[in-house]
Amino acid sequence: MKEETVYSDITVVGGGLAGVCAAVAAARLGSKVALINNRGVLGGNSSSEVRVWVCGATAHGTNRYARETGIMGELFLENQYQNPDGNPYLWDLVVLELVKAEPNIQLFLHTDVHEAEANGPEDDRLIKSVTGWMMGSERKIRFESPIYLDCTGDGLVGFLAGAKYRIGREARHEHDEEWAPEIADDITLGSTLLFYTKDAGHPVKFVPPSFAKDITKTLIPIKRVIRSGDSGCHYWWIEWGGELDTVHANEQIRDELWSVIYGIWDYIKNSGEFEADSMTLEWVGSLPGKREYRRFLGDYVLNQNDIIAQTPFEDRIAFGGWSIDLHPPQGMYAAESGSKHMHADGIYHIPYRSLYSANVRNMLFAGRNVSASHVAFGTTRVMATCAVMGEAAGTAAALCVRSSVTPRQLHAERLAELQQTLLKQDASIIGLPIADGLDIAQQATVTASSHFRHIAAVQTSGSTEYALVNDVGMLLPVDGGLDSVELLVDAIQDTELCVEVWDTGRMENYVPASKQLEARAALSKGEKQWVSLELGWLPELPQNAFLVILQNEAVKLHSVQQTIPGVLAFERKAAPNASKDLEDHDEGQPVIEWSMKHMAGRLFSFKANAETRAYAPAKAVDSIVRPYGGPHLWMSEEITELGEQWLRLDWERDQRIAELRLTWNADVNEDLINLHHHRTPFEVLPDVVKAYRIEAMLAGQWVTVASERNNRRRLNVLRLEQDVSTKALRVVIMETHGASFAQLVRVSVYS
Repeated sequence: MKEETVYSDITVVGGGLAGVCAAVAAARLGSKVALINNRGVLGGNSSSEVRVWVCGATAHGTNRYARETGIMGELFLENQYQNPDGNPYLWDLVVLELVKAEPNIQLFLHTDVHEAEANGPEDDRLIKSVTGWMMGSERKIRFESPIYLDCTGDGLVGFLAGAKYRIGREARHEHDEEWAPEIADDITLGSTLLFYTKDAGHPVKFVPPSFAKDITKTLIPIKRVIRSGDSGCHYWWIEWGGELDTVHANEQIRDELWSVIYGIWDYIKNSGEFEADSMTLEWVGSLPGKREYRRFLGDYVLNQNDIIAQTPFEDRIAFGGWSIDLHPPQGMYAAESGSKHMHADGIYHIPYRSLYSANVRNMLFAGRNVSASHVAFGTTRVMATCAVMGEAAGTAAALCVRSSVTPRQLHAERLAELQQTLLKQDASIIGLPIADGLDIAQQATVTASSHFRHIAAVQTSGSTEYALVNDVGMLLPVDGGLDSVELLVDAIQDTELCVEVWDTGRMENYVPASKQLEARAALSKGEKQWVSLELGWLPELPQNAFLVILQNEAVKLHSVQQTIPGVLAFERKAAPNASKDLEDHDEGQPVIEWSMKHMAGRLFSFKANAETRAYAPAKAVDSIVRPYGGPHLWMSEEITELGEQWLRLDWERDQRIAELRLTWNADVNEDLINLHHHRTPFEVLPDVVKAYRIEAMLAGQWVTVASERNNRRRLNVLRLEQDVSTKALRVVIMETHGASFAQLVRVSVYS
């Protein structure tokens, strides 16, 4: 046996997506990081060992413009390019490559941390070291650093160090939560094993093992959905153990889950009720995917009311958007639905105070063990949300090391620095303005070759009739007023069309909140006629308008295959995504009531007749880098008509330019996934700019100082080979990955 000690700035224990993003964030800020994982692959429940797809704030397309950016966003985009079919082993590689690209990270796989040295009184503990055993190498490794991050999921490091935590459900009175039980208990969400199937192309028999459960003697065939072609996360509901201790009963839970998996497969193969003669098992998991165990206590406990109210915390450092998603304690054996869901009206915000320990002064945490009530944990637990909290925790850890402060002191003394550092890295914060005093682009006059001024979807080819049997909606950015809207309609008979204009309440929401006005127009019988509705809406601040076109069975709209950033089409009361036996959603909640799932990539034919400033050149240097009450980007007119497009920055005097940061539009409304939930038709999002060059005005001529021919990332950091002194810069867009418009969310320039 070999004994050794590893010294670093930060020790991250746990190699799930929270730990990975924490380690990468800290390493990119210059910290030396030890990243420790007890398995041989990174990614936690998303890895090839467990194979849960990475869900996040989009909630599988329920929330608009909610896909994560920052490091998790990088992973989504890179997996989309390298692994469009969702191969779990290639996903492992995408995550591993992200970590291996950082020279400041030392990676320790197969290393199980099971000791922690900590001292101090109960309310002020200090971790001195953690120790792990590297299996297969017979190495006992002691890790010492000023800051520790517990990203283990189960919270073992914090537990060993004496951190305060909770297990189970709080009583309702503790946080006044509607979904909490009257009396606290130890109930948690259970664990799951998944399996993959495939068609072998020839008859395959299945002889069940002796321990396979006869599921016909359970409620499973009646209360759950079983289909022979389903695979992987379609069977997320194979869940059990919520009434047990999910850690100490892990082996018992695994055995029960195995018995049900093989029982389900026996039922599919041998009951005669399915066409499964050539189907075979391709893979069966052996490592239960845990949903819940310890939740640490931080300086703030996020709760159900914060989620539903979308509380805009002053110390917000990330966002989520998955529903509050709780499961019955009996799991797969329950008579009720496999899950019940409560949705906010959009994304919600996560405070930094929920990411550090209330009583261990040098410990942060991220993932499913953060400081949240059991009910709030029902949404924060999904992996993309865990990942963005990991990036925030890793960033905070790096700043703590740099400034020699504790995580709590960082909140008290350097909160703005934390938030601005995250925003500069394109992390997942919504509605918080960038205030970067070093960005000299803020001092420039901004012009462009062109910009998109008239919002319309009027293409005639490929239009489809759409019967107005239910209300439909349209979201439009309003920056300069909304005078009138024209719609292309067919009228079966003389009738009247009614349109309502609603605001969305919060800038981060995309559902109707308050009705502002309505307009009516008489229609004569006839096809493909443009009808004008006078609106005259001039809000004080630029924001989105939600137009509700009221149901009228005598009217047909026309829809076209077209996308415009910031413009969306909705259906009211669309068909549910899943059986109520699996998912119980309240269809009256606005984000469920107004769905885009059948309108993805389509718009109703319309014209907004007022000129808009929503895509003006100045938007590329404003303080918001995500859609928020509007698209917040510069967009040109169509490239096909005008050729290369450019955005220009002019200063009154020479500026010495050393670095640029370009944030491209990667359409955060598109729901991406790492595994097999769905496949998108493109490997790189069409809106992303593929080829561009940076030009500086030198001696009266434009000179190229940097260029890129094959970009596929949202954030590009360009450090010039040598500083350039100039009064003017241009970002020249030569090619996109398919979009008809050049789009730039933000340009920042540094001396």
